[in-house]
Amino acid sequence: MSFTVAIVGRPNVGKSTLFNRLVGKRLALVDDTPGVTRDRREGAGRIADLEFTVVDTAGLEEAAPEALESRMRQQTDQAVKAADLILLLVDGRAGVTPLDRHFADWLRRSGRPIRLVVNKCEGSAAAAGLAEAWRLGLGEPLAISAEHGEGMGDLYDALAPHAAPGGTDEPETKDEAADDDAEPRILQLAIVGRPNVGKSTLINRLLGEERLLTGPEAGITRDAIAVDWTWRGRPIRLVDTAGLRRRARVVERLERLSTDDTQRAIRYAHVVVLVLDGDDMAEKQDLTIARQVLEEGRALVIAANKWDRIADKPAALKKLRDRLEFSLPQSRGLAVVTISALAGRNLDKLLDAVLATYDLWNRRVPTAALNRWLGDALATHPPPLVDGRRLKLRYVTQVKARPPTFALFASRPEKLPESYARYLVNALRERFDLPGVPIRLFLRKGANPYAD
Repeated sequence: MSFTVAIVGRPNVGKSTLFNRLVGKRLALVDDTPGVTRDRREGAGRIADLEFTVVDTAGLEEAAPEALESRMRQQTDQAVKAADLILLLVDGRAGVTPLDRHFADWLRRSGRPIRLVVNKCEGSAAAAGLAEAWRLGLGEPLAISAEHGEGMGDLYDALAPHAAPGGTDEPETKDEAADDDAEPRILQLAIVGRPNVGKSTLINRLLGEERLLTGPEAGITRDAIAVDWTWRGRPIRLVDTAGLRRRARVVERLERLSTDDTQRAIRYAHVVVLVLDGDDMAEKQDLTIARQVLEEGRALVIAANKWDRIADKPAALKKLRDRLEFSLPQSRGLAVVTISALAGRNLDKLLDAVLATYDLWNRRVPTAALNRWLGDALATHPPPLVDGRRLKLRYVTQVKARPPTFALFASRPEKLPESYARYLVNALRERFDLPGVPIRLFLRKGANPYAD
């Protein structure tokens, strides 16, 4: 992108709504509750032919140094320092508040280019607030309505002078996650788990900077934050997600939105790293999350975090593996890596496991090899009798990868017992070395040559 625009302002003035408008997607969570956004989020913004990077930030608030709001403010500080242009957003209906004036003075001292934007100007109720905005001393205020898309032409005129001459030559990034058969240029890696297991700390350690907000409070991360990164020449999009609690405990609307955002991140990921707390591993909610990942057909890697706290490590690891083998039989051989995100231990091993699992998830098996395997499997364990006649399994082929998906043609597929289908899947996994990845087997009815 040719330049970077940071959207800043006090809580609940519509920063995330404007961010979503500029990127053309509902990436940031929007709610009437103040302070929904906590981490800074980047996206590819566009107005007509003007392209730029837009950054959504947390609401500006004064707080004690040790408070969560102070750490949120530090994230906004970093966005301001990296921006080519700052959009200071105020609420036209509420008018200019003392907090708006305080942070206008702070931004003026930063020395960065600032453009004052008055949001929620879709009606006459904002006329007084628009006039009052002149008092901030930041030039002519720009009236917009982020929710209704009004004033985007004027915003285009305000941003255009900051674009590099001739535009940008960078290729547009395409989101291939929805197309499972296209080879992605960027590996989508989602980090999921229960609240406060160390997901954001893990991403910060991988990036080598405090990119995401962390702290002892549970549930700091509220929406899925994507960060582009390169490891050993491999482009990776890391996605930090909100912690997933048991559904019965999710009662607030904002937490439901966060949960939906996390599940969307899982659906569009290629590989999902499930982070476990070493002090309380593989509890029921961990296994529920793992099943959700596998049901979506995503590749799964287990990261046992806070491993430096474990006293008897061999016994704990054996207990974890046994629990996974017993509770997740549909994906035997899951990769398990013990790590310490805070200390940065075994993170290279974790990424090696991610890439190895991704390769398995993409694997294709030749049809000839599959049918030789089918002949051996039928000879070892023939299919059962139905109505006095043995079911005939004629042919198998792989129809797609990501995850490996196979079609098996049978004489009466609806009569094949579930237990025999599981036997075939396990035999497939063992013969073609596909540990830990979900395998899908669809039964099809073969054509009857004597039907006519």
